[in-house]
Amino acid sequence: MSSFTTGQAQKIIMYQSTLFTKTKREIPKDEEAKNAQLLIRAGFVDKVMAGVYSFLPLGWRVLGKIGDIIREEMNAAGGQEILMPVLHPKEAWEKTGRWDAFDALYKVKGKDDREMALGPTHEEIIVPLAKKFISSYKDLPAYLYQIQTKFRDEARAKSGLLRGREFLMKDLYSFHSSQEDLDKYYEKMKKVYSSVFKRCGLKTLIVEASGGTFSKYSHEFQTLSDTGEDTIYWCGKCGWAQNREIFDSGTTACPKCGEKIKISRSIEVGNIFKLNTKYSEPFNLKFKTESGEEKTVIMGCYGIGLSRVLGAIAEVSNDEKGIIWPENVSPYRIHLLNFADDKQKSEKIYQALQGAEIEVLYDDRDGVSAGEKFADADLIGVSYRGVISEKTGDKVEIKKRNEEKTKLVNENEIIRLFQKRHRD
Repeated sequence: MSSFTTGQAQKIIMYQSTLFTKTKREIPKDEEAKNAQLLIRAGFVDKVMAGVYSFLPLGWRVLGKIGDIIREEMNAAGGQEILMPVLHPKEAWEKTGRWDAFDALYKVKGKDDREMALGPTHEEIIVPLAKKFISSYKDLPAYLYQIQTKFRDEARAKSGLLRGREFLMKDLYSFHSSQEDLDKYYEKMKKVYSSVFKRCGLKTLIVEASGGTFSKYSHEFQTLSDTGEDTIYWCGKCGWAQNREIFDSGTTACPKCGEKIKISRSIEVGNIFKLNTKYSEPFNLKFKTESGEEKTVIMGCYGIGLSRVLGAIAEVSNDEKGIIWPENVSPYRIHLLNFADDKQKSEKIYQALQGAEIEVLYDDRDGVSAGEKFADADLIGVSYRGVISEKTGDKVEIKKRNEEKTKLVNENEIIRLFQKRHRD
């Protein structure tokens, strides 16, 4: 995947009778993770091999919605989008000492016997790039990000989209003239990330993690889930949290407020690091201060796995019938089901929604029972369902996916309802 376009590709006509994928009733035998089971059955992804998935029309639309949210937030935080290559020269990874030290690195060799890596992260590319444009304090700070396919040779690819060998990721790199400036932007990005995940419908905790050789702490954004791979220790009163690797096992009370610490399983959906000069030093990335002194550029990095976010939503937002998509990332705004013998009314409603630029998946299928249509709608999990039948007369029965109550609305009301929700 060399690029990731969203927005303009989202508004398409979609009759369910022409949808490329079909739902499946049986659970995939080779999938243990709930997220992958649901996404495969509902026709969002297709498994190629462990840790590698094709994103089908519905899944690609959800990734597009997640990508749009991330882009809006990164752009508002000063980020400028670029796209870096998947193939990385061996020499760059040798310069940072990670050619042999990075266990999950995929290595390939070209016809000229030149060795390269499939990028699992992009410090080895972004720093040489920045060096070509940053030379003075006037060039700082700078914030560059991309949405790009990553490759990691994971030893355990058993959690569906939560631990992939090939996955879609947003990574932003910040470049600063001082530690104070990095610290300020780092705190800003904590709030930006919290906003991203909230808009995606995920509740997250900001969890202290080891900063490794970079700094004392890095921070993970964790979503509570009984099936999560991570274990976190957290306070329900003040929000303090640490992951298992740095937590003092003898601690029972929150070090900030004294409340009893909770222990939960969780899914990591994002992380941020203060890289400081870890990668700028090997590449001699320097700048001249106002007084002419030469200093090393200080860096931060901020990552979100888009495909992991999609998997995490499916993992935590579901019921016994299927997925429950949060409104902002639902593949469509409404799933319109026709049960009337005469399709004229439902076609009119469908065209009116399309004309109002309201994304709608229209189940126009003939020869499919009502029970099957309802089951498919619940499995796919679009945020709202609209039903047209002989019983609804000249109105549409509207129901939210995660609620039981319904209400009848006419054509104008249904358009106003979704236009208002879009503005909200």
